[in-house]
Amino acid sequence: MKVLLINGSPRKKGCTFTALSEVAGELTAQGLETEIFHIGNAPLRGCQACGRCRRLEKRCFYDDDPVNECLALAAQADGLVVGTPVYFAGINAALGTLLDRMFYSGSELLAYKPACGVVSCRRGGAGSAFDRLNKYFAISNMPIVPSQYWNSVHGNTPEEVRQDAEGLQVMRRLGRNMAWLVKSLAAARASVPLPEVETRVRTNFIR
Repeated sequence: MKVLLINGSPRKKGCTFTALSEVAGELTAQGLETEIFHIGNAPLRGCQACGRCRRLEKRCFYDDDPVNECLALAAQADGLVVGTPVYFAGINAALGTLLDRMFYSGSELLAYKPACGVVSCRRGGAGSAFDRLNKYFAISNMPIVPSQYWNSVHGNTPEEVRQDAEGLQVMRRLGRNMAWLVKSLAAARASVPLPEVETRVRTNFIR
């Protein structure tokens, strides 16, 4: 069993990585494999609304950035953790671009995988960024893993994050809860079928 952790910060070993590493350490202690995927700091193209992903095998038409690689890794994983720094009370724009395209083109590959968001901020804005991440999971039939408080750490540097004792404890509890849910779902698959999927209905308000 494996959990993919997405580092949505342009800084590979910054505050977001520090928080994700705390989660990953607990997942490892619980016997799960982990991989931290860094989205990098190269520009990412926003969704072009071209619809061509619907004619492909659950992937984005554009293949010159990390989106399809990240989607393939997430599809193979048993759980997903998405980490972001907080900019202007929201997630990193590059991460939002990656998630928009990844979930639009391949959310069916992620359904029923436990998921959670992790946010890193200097002081404020964590709540709204955390809410944004959770919406990707909730709309994609992904069970959202809880912890004992909002999944956030505070600090302006990795060294300061390591002083956030409560935030780090939240990360460890999150890792334990993720491991428990991944193992529980694996045990249930043998006897409990996935929920029946109805034909999708869309209601448009302008006719």
